[in-house]
Amino acid sequence: ILIGLVGSEMCIRDRNNDLRGQVMNQKKFMLLAIILLTIGSIITILKVPTKFGLDLIGGARLVLEAQTTDNIVKITPEVMDSLQFAIEKRVNALGVSETIVQKAGDRRLIVEIPNVKDLKQAKQFLGDTAELEFKELKKDDKGQPVIGPNGEEWISTGLSGKDLRKAEIGNDQTGHWVVSLEFNDEGAKKFATLTTRLVGQPMAIFFNGEIQSAPVINEPIRGGMAQISGGRDGFDIKEARDMVNLLNAGALPVPAEIIEENTVGPTLGLDSLKKSKTAGFIGLGLVILFMIAYYRLPGIIASVALVIYGLMSLAIFKIVPVTLTLAGIAGFILSIGMAVDANILIFERTKEELKMGKTFYAAINAGFERAFTSIFDSNMTTLITCAILYMLGSSIVRGFALTLAIGVLLSMFSAITITRNFMHVFFDHFNLEHPGLFGLKENEIQTAFKAEDTTANKAKYGVLD
Repeated sequence: ILIGLVGSEMCIRDRNNDLRGQVMNQKKFMLLAIILLTIGSIITILKVPTKFGLDLIGGARLVLEAQTTDNIVKITPEVMDSLQFAIEKRVNALGVSETIVQKAGDRRLIVEIPNVKDLKQAKQFLGDTAELEFKELKKDDKGQPVIGPNGEEWISTGLSGKDLRKAEIGNDQTGHWVVSLEFNDEGAKKFATLTTRLVGQPMAIFFNGEIQSAPVINEPIRGGMAQISGGRDGFDIKEARDMVNLLNAGALPVPAEIIEENTVGPTLGLDSLKKSKTAGFIGLGLVILFMIAYYRLPGIIASVALVIYGLMSLAIFKIVPVTLTLAGIAGFILSIGMAVDANILIFERTKEELKMGKTFYAAINAGFERAFTSIFDSNMTTLITCAILYMLGSSIVRGFALTLAIGVLLSMFSAITITRNFMHVFFDHFNLEHPGLFGLKENEIQTAFKAEDTTANKAKYGVLD
């Protein structure tokens, strides 16, 4: 009987040792994963450029409002989609990177152009309708041209800029700058039909309502090519280039009027960025000092986790990418405070468990498990608020909501996973059991149950037989 009891105890100890070994292997694997994520975040921060908003690098913010016309008496969502697409193509044609074009309300667009050099040219370029039309002479019942108060009257042929494939700058035989047009397949058919019907008659080319040239068609043109000469003196190079850019970008479906304009100089933006960095470092430093002074070793662990959290957040901002504005930086700094708040809830709950006489390992586990509900609920309410702000807010508010939401999600990972893993490794590997490590005095700890009738491994976890 005695031999059987000894054998059973040895089997139990082996199973406990196996279980402990599995737990330690999982902790080591998680620790390795955290280290790799930290290294990856640092590499990302160093290699991937940061996308800054206008308030940090300078630029222009324009608000465009769609205007109705005789043909379009109501601004519909479809019209706004077409207008946004056309404006985006024009902004890209300016050669400025990191631009933003987004809707605001039923008939407005917000255009943000960083580092713009010639704002006046950009405003003219964005607001120009760029309407290209091919017209023929209006004739009376006798087949004679109709002469109006301003001269000959022209009517649309149905061929317009929508039928273009591309426009290019070229030269005519006299060396003047011209704009060469290439029609798409449908446009080439229309152009061939028109030039066949209008042989011996003029066909005028209008751009934004102004006649550019009215050449006489000598023979049918079936190659799908045309040319705008710019009149007797031709175009200068700037006029020709602007016309080509506008034609390639496409005509606006409706006129767009600039109703609001804000400009931020690069000097002011850099000064704001420096102040934001200073505020962030000061805030982070004060939080770390408080955590270490009040919570001792767990505070040090939480501070390390907080630094890792900051690195991961910045890496995600660059990968997404998130356009960092002053409001976005404010959201990020606020999320740091929320990450610390989660650690404080956990540590305070752990201290309560220690005061009740539990072992360090059992108190740490209970602290994380019982604080998780409060952390989850508070973070979920914050995420719901962020979602509402992102869906309904302006670009500045959306930047704040996005950085705060990313920070909140990462703060849960930091507090629940990183801090917990570090604490298990430290307190388990070094067998730390002094209450002063949590900022407690020995007389604050109640008498724990003595685990004389259980295994040592179970006693460590606070389990009694």
